[in-house]
Amino acid sequence: MNNQNKPRRQFLKDSVKASGLMIMSPLIPKITSAATVGKQKQIITAPNRIKFAVININHSHIYGMANAIKRGGGELVALYAKEPDLTAAFLKAFPEAKLAKSENEILEDPAIQLVLSSGIPDERAPLGIRVMQHGKDYLSDKPGITSLEQMAEVKKVQKETKRIYSIMYSERFENKATEKASQLVKAGVIGPVIQTVNLAPHRIGKVRPDWFWDKKRYGGILTDIGSHQFDQYLHFTGTTEAQVLLSQVGNVHHPDKPLFEDFGDVMLSGNGGTGYIRVDWFTPDALDTWGDGRLTILGTDGYIEVRKNTDILSGNKGGNQLYLANNKEMLHIDCNDVVLPFGPLFVDDVVNRTETAMTQAHCFLATELALKAQKNARVMALKK
Repeated sequence: MNNQNKPRRQFLKDSVKASGLMIMSPLIPKITSAATVGKQKQIITAPNRIKFAVININHSHIYGMANAIKRGGGELVALYAKEPDLTAAFLKAFPEAKLAKSENEILEDPAIQLVLSSGIPDERAPLGIRVMQHGKDYLSDKPGITSLEQMAEVKKVQKETKRIYSIMYSERFENKATEKASQLVKAGVIGPVIQTVNLAPHRIGKVRPDWFWDKKRYGGILTDIGSHQFDQYLHFTGTTEAQVLLSQVGNVHHPDKPLFEDFGDVMLSGNGGTGYIRVDWFTPDALDTWGDGRLTILGTDGYIEVRKNTDILSGNKGGNQLYLANNKEMLHIDCNDVVLPFGPLFVDDVVNRTETAMTQAHCFLATELALKAQKNARVMALKK
């Protein structure tokens, strides 16, 4: 049996090499310094610095959002959601939260300073507006805004109330290798950044709610999962003004879901650099994660590649792997022990009225670019 399998294994090995998937294999022995980030000190924060609540939990991202704020010293005090099954699961994970009888019970509680939400996407901005009008700050799951009309109203109310309207771009804030890339770029190890390339495949899975398939509810693929990538483009290039050069979207494999988009890509140009974004819903079943997310950051003196969730070549299935090449060395860095600063920084901002986690202008620009790319996207028509 083993002898019979040898030709097949050799064929697969040769095919993979020829395809370029193992393009780094000859370089592995030449990596002069492999590194692992040592266990970093956790950011120490005082407990119960703020009280926060959660309204609407239609996406599981809310668990990571709540934990981030707790790491920053937030005290979760209340939850309101309409769905009994989602409510029960959340309260099991966060038993300290009191179940509120209504949204207004939370909004009218003067002790609550911050509201989080991962409600149905097109309902997030209207909720955020009500939150700000009640004198509270707001952290939404992405997409935090699903239309340019919503964007205009959110900006207007944010300016009037001077409250924080933030969006959890978790592919940067909650990914340890991406955080390490931020530190390295800030330290200048690859020189000024010229371009970012974001590849962001996702897996649909077996069960999705009805709103998932309706573009009017989730905003379109570039608005939704693309918003993460616009955030990273702005962050790593330092861009403050940008334009969408080209965008396209399509439903190429789900004809039974006519209001769904399963592919999109974008080219960007700005005053800090250029960018390319590809998003899709085509993660294959055999992959060990929901998406083999990749980020490449090109600088004048080197480049960084982040493998966010898995690393097929090295076998690091948990992800958070970073590769760096510059004029001095080649490095592979395991980033699983990197400390994530977003939660403490965001709570600092709530307390001190600062913008250390993310500026309001950056938050809005990332989403505005996504919305413009979505609105003006060319619809693909593949002939298969």
